[in-house]
Amino acid sequence: MINYKIKENKNGPTIGYVKAGVIEKDGLFFKDSEGTGELLPYEDWRLSPEERAKDLASRLTTEEIAGLMMYSAHQIVPAEAGGWFGATYNGGKTFAESGAAPSDLTDQQRKFLTEDHVRYVLAMMLKNGEIAANWNNEMQALCEEMPHAIPVNISTDPRHGAGSASAEFKTEAKDTSKWPLGLGLAATFSPDLVKKFARVAATEYRALGITTELGPQIDLGTEPRWMRVADTWGQSSELVKDYAKAYCEGLQTDPEAGCFAQAGDGENNGSDHAGSSNKNSSCMGGWGSKSVAAMVKHWPGGGPCESGRDAHYGFGKFAVYPGNNFEEHLKPFLEGAFKLDGGTGEASAVMPYYTISNGIDPSGKSFGNSYSKYIIGDLLRDKYGYKGVVCTDWGITGDPDPELDSFGSRCYGTEELTEAERHLQIIENGVDQFGGNNNIVPILEAYRIGCERHGEDAMRKRFEESAERLLVNSFRCGLFENPYLDADESKKILGCDEFVEEGFKAQLQSIVMVKNNGVLPISGKKKVYIPDRHIDAHKGFMRFMEEAKDLKGANPADVTPFYDVTEDPSEADFAICFIESPISDGYTKETGYRPVTLQYREYTATAARAESIGQGDFREKENPNRSYLGKTNKAANESDLDAVIETRKKMGDKPVIVVIRMNNPCMVAEFEEYADAILVNFGVETRAALTIVNGGYEPTAMLPVQLPKNMETVEKHCEDKPFDYESYVDSCGNKYDFGFGLNWTGTINDSRYQKYVK
Repeated sequence: MINYKIKENKNGPTIGYVKAGVIEKDGLFFKDSEGTGELLPYEDWRLSPEERAKDLASRLTTEEIAGLMMYSAHQIVPAEAGGWFGATYNGGKTFAESGAAPSDLTDQQRKFLTEDHVRYVLAMMLKNGEIAANWNNEMQALCEEMPHAIPVNISTDPRHGAGSASAEFKTEAKDTSKWPLGLGLAATFSPDLVKKFARVAATEYRALGITTELGPQIDLGTEPRWMRVADTWGQSSELVKDYAKAYCEGLQTDPEAGCFAQAGDGENNGSDHAGSSNKNSSCMGGWGSKSVAAMVKHWPGGGPCESGRDAHYGFGKFAVYPGNNFEEHLKPFLEGAFKLDGGTGEASAVMPYYTISNGIDPSGKSFGNSYSKYIIGDLLRDKYGYKGVVCTDWGITGDPDPELDSFGSRCYGTEELTEAERHLQIIENGVDQFGGNNNIVPILEAYRIGCERHGEDAMRKRFEESAERLLVNSFRCGLFENPYLDADESKKILGCDEFVEEGFKAQLQSIVMVKNNGVLPISGKKKVYIPDRHIDAHKGFMRFMEEAKDLKGANPADVTPFYDVTEDPSEADFAICFIESPISDGYTKETGYRPVTLQYREYTATAARAESIGQGDFREKENPNRSYLGKTNKAANESDLDAVIETRKKMGDKPVIVVIRMNNPCMVAEFEEYADAILVNFGVETRAALTIVNGGYEPTAMLPVQLPKNMETVEKHCEDKPFDYESYVDSCGNKYDFGFGLNWTGTINDSRYQKYVK
């Protein structure tokens, strides 16, 4: 455990250090990061983050800047040996063999921090808050001993979700409060709630040592088949841009910062962090030690992927615009995240998606977005004037896999280049950082090639430009003054009662009731029957086969506080079927392209395009057409539908409630007639759904997406356009359109509906 020391400034930030010296000047304390005993500009917290970053960038070697330009692969704390994220301790030993503490650094972490100069580290699994805090301190102490004492900036994917998602390396909330994410938050139609959530998230992130979130995901969810639509805020650009602004302001704004003196007067007016890019701001909050930098994703919008296939994989690399609606996908960025009302101005970083934005580049070139000079240089940097960090999505510079059905292969359009040449092309476009790259060698080789191509002065200037952007965020968040954490204080903050209660209330606000034939609420300690579930073997996120599995419909321990559970339907007063939206996949090596289906039963694509819009891959020279017309697919969880139908038969006239976890808008037509009531959730705890079933909370949520009538209307819609497929109308005459929802008395039609739907 690291024992760090602090120096308190009466009217300024706390200085935290282990071995670094402390400079006292004008009655104030400063960290002697450079070890000179003289107060240098980048050590002077009275200056703006931009001034400090410019000074420090000029002092760094090319190797040190290259280190800043790398973003580590996913880190697990403590780490196990083997697997995708395996690591070793104390010279090649497993964690169990090494005798290391859970918060100790792995061999790999020590290497990339010291030899490769990495300072941006992505935390995936953190065992608990105490271990996370101590792990942070271990890294910060090690880096404090390095030249310039540049602190580590720890980042995370969103980690407050009450329910896990199938896309990306996500974990359910651990040691944090649990909130709805993505479509669940969208279903509340409340930017104020989103801002409150972001401030809670920022507080808990800082207690974990996290100062950058790889989020929020502000793609428009216009394509219902996309595996990541569950993480979006839905189809409406008006709602998403308001959410983007609210979330970024809540995450980045330290409410105690922002009362800054005029530039150059050398004073600090009692703010937590002196120095700001908004030097004339009043006390409206700004950057400070309670801020977390937002990296919004994915420029220029990852939603319109052709036929719902995702660009993590080569078979899904094209974003298409058959509705000529490219500009609308920019709105959440240009009118939301890049146009904040508060003291932080704009989202501090942006991540382009893997996709090739098909047909958008006027030159006709077909590159993945980070490789595209038009998408990054011409649009993002020049036309729209974005000044923050641009970081690639993870793992785009490696050589392609010979198999199309693989997890890698994301260097779209640059397969013939070397890895170093790919890095250089990305840097030339205006990108600053490489997601998931721990190896400094190709960046240094890119620098060498760039010097030959552009001259050393130009390349040095370009590297310093990125260094300044990257360092600014660490200065803004106060890491250079005190990056250390009190583990006991972290434990008090993480998952505290106040935050847990706020998160659970938000879960309740996110559940949409779309049907109720007078059966809800069901109060009293009645008997409930809950059928089990089965999921067939299917391809998982990492493209390995996941084995078939049998699941309980719900954990009895979650149900018994509300109802008595029985396995005999004849004894039950009512039944609840906990199901999930259809699980399907748009490609396999054996079948080739096939439909991503949103229905449970077998589906044959009779209305799909005969000729795909996106074409072109070195592995598809003989047949570049990606059409699946006439192909058949079915959901891996088809038995969810069987369970509803069989439960209806077993229960007779007794109520049957369906609670569906909706990862994608799906065909409720298949089961609606068998249900007396339907609750739609987008990832909540079981007790949240049961609280509504038993009347502990009256539903207030509305659908953030249309629920389609059938697959034919989905096949005919344009991936880039919202609200262009036909919605389902149920047996009660209700249309499951954007903004539809029921409470106990009928259809919801309040101020939220009037603002975002009408």
